[in-house]
Amino acid sequence: MNKKVMVISSTPRSGGNSDVLCDRFVEGAREAGNTAEKIRLADLSIKYCTGCGACNRTHRCTQKDDMEGILETMVAADVIVLATPVYFYTMCAQLKTVIDRTAARYTEVAGKEFYFILTAADSRKASLERTVEAFRGFLDCLDGSCEKGIVYGTGAWGIGDIQGSRAMNQAYEMGKQA
Repeated sequence: MNKKVMVISSTPRSGGNSDVLCDRFVEGAREAGNTAEKIRLADLSIKYCTGCGACNRTHRCTQKDDMEGILETMVAADVIVLATPVYFYTMCAQLKTVIDRTAARYTEVAGKEFYFILTAADSRKASLERTVEAFRGFLDCLDGSCEKGIVYGTGAWGIGDIQGSRAMNQAYEMGKQA
């Protein structure tokens, strides 16, 4: 079955470690016959949620920015990949902003398959579990959504540190499974 795969790369560094893993996931997904699109949040303008509550009534955000297009893609996707560098043991602000802004249509993002890609300078996989738990908290709000896999890109501080790591192959193989 041809699935629509959406990969959200939240790193501010183009070609950064999590961004490279996103590319590998996309390669695998396309090789498996799926349609795959990577969205780089750093290339977009996304404002913070203001907590105004208007979306509770209208299911539309009052803010006009690139989040509207991201939500459309999320709703249309079968598979969503959330990728982040881990800063101070949690996801980066760019991805947290996107998660918060799904409030307007989060019920339409339900029933999706999710993969997580995380990179960190820390070499201990256990150090990334706080971030994974934050992702799982988001999925708990999305009825019928399920976690399908996690790529842990540990020990990757500088750009390019992820090259040659097991995470490169893991991202590719998970993409093929998507």
